[in-house]
Amino acid sequence: MAKAEADKAAKVAKGSKTTSKSETKTPAKKGSAKRAPAKKKPTGKKAAPEKPKKTAAKPRAKPSSKAATKVPVKKLAAKKETPKKKAPAKKPVKKPAAKKAAPKKEKKAPKKKAPAKKPVKKPAEEAPLEAPVKKPAKRKPAAKKAPPKTKPKAPPKPKPEVPPKTEDGLLLFNRWDFREVEVADPGLKRYMNLTPTYLPHTGGRWANRAFTKARVNLVERFVNNMMRTERYTGKKNKTIKVVENAFALVEKRAKRNPIQVLVDGLEKAAPREEVTRLRFGGISVPRAVDVAPARRLDLALRNITTGAVRATFKTPKSASQCLADELLMAADGDINSFAIGKKEEMERIAASAR
Repeated sequence: MAKAEADKAAKVAKGSKTTSKSETKTPAKKGSAKRAPAKKKPTGKKAAPEKPKKTAAKPRAKPSSKAATKVPVKKLAAKKETPKKKAPAKKPVKKPAAKKAAPKKEKKAPKKKAPAKKPVKKPAEEAPLEAPVKKPAKRKPAAKKAPPKTKPKAPPKPKPEVPPKTEDGLLLFNRWDFREVEVADPGLKRYMNLTPTYLPHTGGRWANRAFTKARVNLVERFVNNMMRTERYTGKKNKTIKVVENAFALVEKRAKRNPIQVLVDGLEKAAPREEVTRLRFGGISVPRAVDVAPARRLDLALRNITTGAVRATFKTPKSASQCLADELLMAADGDINSFAIGKKEEMERIAASAR
């Protein structure tokens, strides 16, 4: 009997444990009232005393400082419960307005052409016996067209003066004729070019060629030899004017063709002999030699022009006057001429070296 009672008491104790566990596991809902524990029916036997539940001990926080220990628990709890800051309200982002699609142009359907109506033939009317006379239509006078605008014509350019011609050719500077000139020296005649020309200037056509100076006009060679010094170098136009004025003065004084005076002066100023040096056993000996006709003409031209340029210094005379004086003295064989003096000096030295 005692064992049966003990078993019943153990079962009752187990049932109370299960009920207490279920109470702890099911949390109470918010706002809902706590259910009252169900009343156990009294039994004749005494229930075993319930064991107290063990609760986990909370760890004590170590005080960091003296001030922390003195602060009451309520104030710490109040500090912890700080109101949360509200997040700033986000500004509404404006979405870009969607572009309106351009309305599509409706293609017009091509209009169908109406079928051409066939012309209905009308019955021919009876022609009148007398045909009506048609009056001629009046013609309207044609409107006059405005003449096209044209640029004013420039005045015609004056034609260059054509130099007068003679039977044998042109005149030098349009004044002096070459056909009247005669060359007495047969050796120089071959190298004196007296072809008619209006202006003694060929632009260096025969320059830098061997033995082609004989093709240049004699007056042009005379002008070129005047341009040996710094006063006339490269000044061809100036030199030509000097020669033209000198020829005019010669014509006025001598009453002859100035080209003929030039030829006579060259014939008398051309040396026939000159001196050269020959070496015999390491000794140079001067010897007299004949001068070639081409060299004779070159020396005569050089000496006459050099004497005329030298005479322009320390004198009030112009270059054309000095040149005219030199030409006239050379043509007469005057010893005061620079060219004649050079010729006599060269021939004298050559005579002593024969």
